[in-house]
Amino acid sequence: MRKVSLLVLGAFLGASMVTLGTRTTWLFSEGSARAAASDTYRNLNLFGDVFEKIRSDYVEKPDEQKLVESAINGMLGSLDPHSSYMDSKSFRDMQVQTRGEFGGLGIEVTQEDGMIKVVTPIDDTPASRAGILSGDIISAIDDENVQGLSLNQAVDKMRGAPNTSVVLKVLRGPNKDPLDVKLTRAVIQIKSVRDRLEGDDIGYIRITQFNEQTYDGVHNAIQKFLAEIPADKFKGYILDLRNNPGGLLDQSIAVSNAFLDRGEIVSTRGRNADESMRYNARPGDLSKGKPLVILINGGSASASEIVAGALQDHKRATILGTRSFGKGSVQTIIPLGQNNGAVRLTTARYYTPSGRSIQAKGIDPDVIVLQDVPDELKGKDDTKGEAALKGHLKNGEDEKGGSQAFVPANPKDDKQLIAAVEILRSGPKALNKFTSAPANEPVKVPN
Repeated sequence: MRKVSLLVLGAFLGASMVTLGTRTTWLFSEGSARAAASDTYRNLNLFGDVFEKIRSDYVEKPDEQKLVESAINGMLGSLDPHSSYMDSKSFRDMQVQTRGEFGGLGIEVTQEDGMIKVVTPIDDTPASRAGILSGDIISAIDDENVQGLSLNQAVDKMRGAPNTSVVLKVLRGPNKDPLDVKLTRAVIQIKSVRDRLEGDDIGYIRITQFNEQTYDGVHNAIQKFLAEIPADKFKGYILDLRNNPGGLLDQSIAVSNAFLDRGEIVSTRGRNADESMRYNARPGDLSKGKPLVILINGGSASASEIVAGALQDHKRATILGTRSFGKGSVQTIIPLGQNNGAVRLTTARYYTPSGRSIQAKGIDPDVIVLQDVPDELKGKDDTKGEAALKGHLKNGEDEKGGSQAFVPANPKDDKQLIAAVEILRSGPKALNKFTSAPANEPVKVPN
């Protein structure tokens, strides 16, 4: 099975066994094709000449393997923020993580301007318990500056045996206030789906990421709610995708399908027209057509946005919260042979059923609800979104920045959750009340 990763980060990626072949396009004449090939080989010769000069003349004997890997990383890093090289160890780690268990801190990160930036801490892990926040910048790991390290190198330093400690120097907020945070590593078991009853009439499902167990978790939650809540009292579902950075494409399609009976879920379009793919729902809405509210925010990215976009376009769900991250590209993990690692390569853009590309724009919610952010966190929690990432794929002139990503720890303080519950219990009347605010204005949620 082909598995494609849509993650913002280097922490949780899907494996894809993809073979690559050469292709000659008919748009080139024979002469121009030869000229293009000649230019390519001349550039490769240039690389070889520089490599040999370093080997023979550098002041110290260089590590040739590291030279090659650094060159590959530089080449991929020049493409976009999400393409990179994984050595054999990182590739093995990725395969373990995709299954939902690994050793480390439980922190999802990306690289921005040479610094390691927190996308989101994972629930119930050392990172979340230590107070690491989305948007934090990690400037040092155990007093070693991360400047100059690749994303994979930094992640590797944060991993380690359970019960060992690591100190992260964190820069927080617009003033980059420094903070040392000591964390104790643990075995991170990723339960990507959590569920509970809201009252006795609403099923709440939270997805923290899309790994190999996600659809099964959603399926089991739906079946549990259908068994526990009498049909005449069942008001509907809340699907919480806030601060979910994404994951496996096939899992986002399967989760969308759980709430749909027919129609397109997502399409992907690569450089060549014959590489386009369309994914359609199979008959059988597992949720029995019950009303659905989906919660998103500035930390909802990639696979999360596929689910929200599909169900929004089909008018199957009310999308509530703040604008999502805006990662509209697909990464394929391409193994490079035994002990050679893999390439994470951006191979396509994805589009919602209506043909929208959300790249660097995000999903705009139907109902905008802002949280009350504690004074000490104000101005420190908003995400800048895909549009702020250096080298991101462009998407016209109307790109949009990120938005609020704060979620209160106590559900009683969670205005987005409160609004979702009221909409499901009160029906269209409540929806009209919440959507009465001007466009792009926060709505008022009763205390």
